[in-house]
Amino acid sequence: NASSKRFIALQQNNKPLGISSLNSTQNLPLKFRYLSTLKSDSVDSPKKGIYDSLFGIESNVATPEFRSRWLMAIPAFATHMCIGSPWAWSLMADVCTRQIGFVAPAAADWTLMEAAFPLSIVFLLQGISASVVGKWQMKVGPRQAMMAASIAFGGGLSLGAAGIYLHSLPLLYLGYGFLGGTGIGLAYTPPVQTLMQWFPDKKGIASGLTIAGFGSGALLFTPCVQQLMKKFTVLPEYLGPASDFTTKVIDGKLFAEVVGRSDLVEVVQAGASELAKLPYQLSEGLYVVGTGSTGAAEALAVMGASYFAIMLASSLTLRRPHPSFVPTAAATTTSTTTTTNNTAPAVVADVSLEDAMKAPQFHLLGLTFFCLATGGMGMFSVAKPMMSEVFSTMLPTVVTSAFAAKFLLMLSAGNLGGRLGWAAVSDWIGRRKTFMIFTAGSVPLYLALPTLVETVVTSGSATPLYGFCASTMMAISMMGGVFAILPAYEADLFGTKFVGAIHGRMLLFSSAAALAGPYILLNLRSISEKAAINDLLTKIAPEKFEAVFGAPMANASELLAAKTLSISKLLACAPPGTLDPTPHLYDTTMYTLSALMGVAVIAHGMVRPVRQVVPSNVIDVKVTEVAAKEELVGDREQKTK
Repeated sequence: NASSKRFIALQQNNKPLGISSLNSTQNLPLKFRYLSTLKSDSVDSPKKGIYDSLFGIESNVATPEFRSRWLMAIPAFATHMCIGSPWAWSLMADVCTRQIGFVAPAAADWTLMEAAFPLSIVFLLQGISASVVGKWQMKVGPRQAMMAASIAFGGGLSLGAAGIYLHSLPLLYLGYGFLGGTGIGLAYTPPVQTLMQWFPDKKGIASGLTIAGFGSGALLFTPCVQQLMKKFTVLPEYLGPASDFTTKVIDGKLFAEVVGRSDLVEVVQAGASELAKLPYQLSEGLYVVGTGSTGAAEALAVMGASYFAIMLASSLTLRRPHPSFVPTAAATTTSTTTTTNNTAPAVVADVSLEDAMKAPQFHLLGLTFFCLATGGMGMFSVAKPMMSEVFSTMLPTVVTSAFAAKFLLMLSAGNLGGRLGWAAVSDWIGRRKTFMIFTAGSVPLYLALPTLVETVVTSGSATPLYGFCASTMMAISMMGGVFAILPAYEADLFGTKFVGAIHGRMLLFSSAAALAGPYILLNLRSISEKAAINDLLTKIAPEKFEAVFGAPMANASELLAAKTLSISKLLACAPPGTLDPTPHLYDTTMYTLSALMGVAVIAHGMVRPVRQVVPSNVIDVKVTEVAAKEELVGDREQKTK
């Protein structure tokens, strides 16, 4: 043959042998060996392109010599730190409610419900996308999945920034919500599953360490965005005190007559209560609508580009362990000691995704997950504005705009600490007992919050405020712990082989919680706010109302829709001694969340180990291994005697 190589067509058991079968010919009969005109028996493999070298199937596996498994925690943590930034969305939501009015919401500004809704869309799409692409992720490997996630998440934040800049809710929802949420779903499970493969002896720590990055996302996002917004902020045009101008209310909007301008100018009136919530030193009075910029759009665009770069770099460094990898001797010794001193570890056969979906344990655990996540996501959706609304009027020198931002950071720290701390606790006492602490402990935490608020109202002391912060921080830490140890809990119930796909389906309950949590909290708050306004209207004389707002009391609903009417402005013209109802706007929400935690107690109490048929050879291996260890210990004790 004129070619440099010629191979004999081989067949064994009526199946053609591939090139990989021919790489070692010593174990084959002579008739199955290939002939070559070259001195070397090696076979040239086809050249790989750059994409295959970086994101191909083989690029997902580490070399046999690589043993530094702790280094793999860096890209896993960094990726989750990026996609965990939505936990700080309440910072952006608060700014978006006054994007046009700047100092106070204008008629064209978004409501808090509209501005907080991107958080629900993000986590909704996280669960849906993780559920849909689970099998695809297993096929292509973590690197390609994380590369696609970096494009989706970074691009989503940039598109969302354009939505804020153009004041387009659909564009904000499409970019930050749908595209960003899809990026989170793509990037969520691959780092978790990969790090659990590096730490088979410490699954709780592995999942907790990775998902801790998800909880720490707000700790990075909040200070960075605050500094960026300060850099890009443009202060609005200040006209002067409201008493110096003639104002008119047209279709619920407030207009002022300005000397030198032929047309009426739309304005917003900022009082002491509104300015106390801002990080700027501004004067009370009238401000022209649409003349300032909060810098939120520019800040979000910068963060989107930064997250894209970090996630792409992480996708290029994360790899699965080589099949020959085993944990270090120290880890093996620890595992052996634990097994010897206690009972033998239970053998959990791998349950497929389809069978896991049919098991009642999956749905009961999912219901528990839903209840606990609903409370935490609801709190995160309005953390900053809630702190300002509830406590700023009672403790104006303590609860400033900076304190409200620090409260968001405190919740983020609780989220991070819970993912790390509770993961370690779960490896010590077990996942089931840890979940029992979550469910039973969350009930009194949410139930105590209205009482703490009332104590601040009656005493005027800041001590109950710190108790409020501590209680919410502990509740958030438990939600973070749920996210951290849930993959390990699923591995305890269904095995580790399909835990990535199973956890992707489990995140659908998180998606439902992302919708339910903010909706329950904001809807109940809206109901309480309307009831409080109606109660205040009964205490104000119609003549005084018309003199202050320039419209009869019959138009109160129109003024409220245009954001010209608020509780703080009604209190200014209410009789002396009228109590401020603002601190109690969230009471019904907290009672509802406490009841939801009670449902979680019942649901988790019904979770039992999965009954499954384990292959006999697996049982024999484990039993033999345990018996050998017991015999070895007995021999050592006999020799000691």
